[in-house]
Amino acid sequence: MKNLLNSPFVKKMNSLHTVIAILFISTIYVTFCNLVFAEGSLLYVSDYTVSLLGKYLCYALLALAVDLVWGYCGILSLGHGAFFALGGYAMGMYLMRQIGDRGVYGNAELPDFMVFLNWTELPWYWAGSDNPLIMILLVFAGPGLLAYIFGSLAFRSRVSGVYLSIMTQAMTYALLLSFFRNEMGFGGNNGLTDFKEIFGFSLQSPDTKLALFVATAVMLAIGYAISHFIVNSKMGRVVTAIRDAEDRVRFVGYKPQHYKVWIFVVSAMLAGVAGALYVPQVGIINPGEFSPLNSIEIVIWVAIGGRGTLYGALVGAIVVSYAKTRFTAIMPEAWLFGLGGLFVLVTLLLPKGLAGLVFNLMDKIDPPAKESNAKAIINNKNTATENK
Repeated sequence: MKNLLNSPFVKKMNSLHTVIAILFISTIYVTFCNLVFAEGSLLYVSDYTVSLLGKYLCYALLALAVDLVWGYCGILSLGHGAFFALGGYAMGMYLMRQIGDRGVYGNAELPDFMVFLNWTELPWYWAGSDNPLIMILLVFAGPGLLAYIFGSLAFRSRVSGVYLSIMTQAMTYALLLSFFRNEMGFGGNNGLTDFKEIFGFSLQSPDTKLALFVATAVMLAIGYAISHFIVNSKMGRVVTAIRDAEDRVRFVGYKPQHYKVWIFVVSAMLAGVAGALYVPQVGIINPGEFSPLNSIEIVIWVAIGGRGTLYGALVGAIVVSYAKTRFTAIMPEAWLFGLGGLFVLVTLLLPKGLAGLVFNLMDKIDPPAKESNAKAIINNKNTATENK
């Protein structure tokens, strides 16, 4: 893994400018093909495809968040689906308040599910949910606060390894059970849905769907830039050192728990943003997003793409999500077995993921500088011997 991370090819591919340039060109291409070409044209990108690609980009941002803590800090979190869902619920609360009196029961203040359950007023935690600024604050504060509380308790107790992974999964499952209850005030089993508009624009409009796709691409670029800055900063190098030798880092005077909490909170916020962008594009948020299976699937994305590379997480999320879209239509019941088999296959044959595969291919095309230098030294010695 160290050789992979330090290789010239990975450093080039992991360049901030390279990834953002690819993302920018792809976004421009999709936007251009959606707006310019007519339906039926070979180059036309449909509104459905735009929404689907926007969902993939949300998944890519979520995978980036997991790679930040797992690939660089060694924290295998099986609970990032919880942060994703909390960000989604923050956005869902705002979208529900935008429905107003256009709901089934015509109540301008209460969402339909509250009227159905005979609620007479909004719960206190819904106060200000119709304000976009408060919604944005909740998108960051909800996942961030949960990550800070959980991380402070776990990391200061020096919980690590499989025990930490189990605890994160238990946290996610506890939230799943809580949000299923109607008393929580989040729609129970049905969740939040039937959204009408966002920031005054209809969610059914093709222009709004395209704008959400572009906004997701921009946020993914910003999230990647933040992650790239973190892993290349002094604090990021300390975090990587904690992953490789936590006891040594503690011995030289650092406090690993502080760095772990810090990176865990940043990662949770990125996941929350991904969830907030995901909800208006799919039109629903329910407790199913807290499912531990979803969090495990996120880890599989990162493992397949190549953890510890940032860009590998993006590739893994998009590739696996696309495969899921295609194969669930062909073999819906067998998809999970296929996904598990793919994970086992990658673990056995490609331990460094797709990023490692690409690196090995490029390594054959362009041998590393060390090998080239070694060959040059041997050639020089042979030439000198022949001259003598």
